[in-house]
Amino acid sequence: MKKLNNSNHKSDFVNINGIRLHYLDWGGKGPTLIFLTGMGASAYIFVKFAPRFTDKFHVLALTRRGHGDSDCPEIGYDADTLAEDIRQFMDHLNIEKAILAGHSVAGVELTHFAATYPNRAEKLIYLDALDDRRGLPEIHRQNPLRKIEIRREASTPHTFEEYVADTKRDSPAIAEIWSALWDVEMAHEVKVNEDGIFIERMPESVAEMIFENLFNGYAPKRVDAKIPTLSFYALGIPKQSNAYTEEQKASFNQFFLNVRNPFYMSLISEFHTRFPHAKIVIIPDGHHFCFIAQEELVYNEIREFLLE
Repeated sequence: MKKLNNSNHKSDFVNINGIRLHYLDWGGKGPTLIFLTGMGASAYIFVKFAPRFTDKFHVLALTRRGHGDSDCPEIGYDADTLAEDIRQFMDHLNIEKAILAGHSVAGVELTHFAATYPNRAEKLIYLDALDDRRGLPEIHRQNPLRKIEIRREASTPHTFEEYVADTKRDSPAIAEIWSALWDVEMAHEVKVNEDGIFIERMPESVAEMIFENLFNGYAPKRVDAKIPTLSFYALGIPKQSNAYTEEQKASFNQFFLNVRNPFYMSLISEFHTRFPHAKIVIIPDGHHFCFIAQEELVYNEIREFLLE
């Protein structure tokens, strides 16, 4: 497995809210900046991006419950509990107020935390992080690839390298931005079962609870405080598997341009009505992992926002 040589961090755990959560700490002096991960990811997803801010900020990344090296309890995957996890994490480290930067599903945590503990949130940064996904299931039902079954060879990876190869095959949008960072991250997303096969560390039951509570059922809590906010939106068409025909890929591209992206734009407008003071950055050809694929653009925008 490849290693990154440019991430000087401390890896540690806190015992809070009845569980043990993992976090990374890059140090740095100044206001506290905490990165929150997307679905399935661990704090290691930020090991290349986060340390770029240590010259002006104390930088950390938290691995939520059920993810990475954190505990995986059977309950607690709702917005109230996850926001409380963040609050208790901050309390444990004597952090009175923090800038929160969240990717993907962490958008729910950002909004809910800011609404619940407004005096604890200094600034908010949404990294392609929707906080209201209730309309997406209907949009996804219009995906022309949804009912097309593609044939994949059964795989039982007995090595980490085999697991990575399967991931690249099944997730071409991730494969196209693969680097040593992903080898580090994936090592904390997998485990070896009793048969010696590498599998996802997160149980399917946890993923189902997160989808139910944060994707399908979460209505954004009202944020009354005027907290400085920066929100990125990536509108690039995700790369599809070569198991699909060129015609099927073209059909998906048209769906994305004509259905999904217009709906996404409506969500951006709705977000701006709730956060009229927010700065919105739309990345027309952006990747969902914009802080990796469009690192310099995202870094420069965040840097300017934080130093205002």
